[in-house]
Amino acid sequence: MARSPDRAPSQRQRRVAEVMRHGLAEILARGELRHEALSGVSVTVSEVRVSPDMRNATAFVIPLGGEKADAVIEGLTACAPYIRGVLGRQLQLRHAPQISFTLDNSFDYAERIDSLLRTPPREE
Repeated sequence: MARSPDRAPSQRQRRVAEVMRHGLAEILARGELRHEALSGVSVTVSEVRVSPDMRNATAFVIPLGGEKADAVIEGLTACAPYIRGVLGRQLQLRHAPQISFTLDNSFDYAERIDSLLRTPPREE
């Protein structure tokens, strides 16, 4: 029986995603990644989503201030095999998910909505 793509994630998916998010945040905080785009840059991991089959994960990240976002994503993608190995040991799963990194635009979206709500209504 196939799952529809709009179903909510299972409890297991949420648990694995949260462990991955915390683990990734620890790796970034400790400065374990040796990539020039990641040196001296503070990166926030806002969310991790895991596919229903636990084979793929998408980490939504944003560098502090949003500066050099493309370079940070590129650096994280280059370090993905190392990150997968470290997280695989923490997750205690048979196979660690493949990790892809995406720029988190939710902060920009929330700021836009906030500015729209603060603007006075137009009089006609």
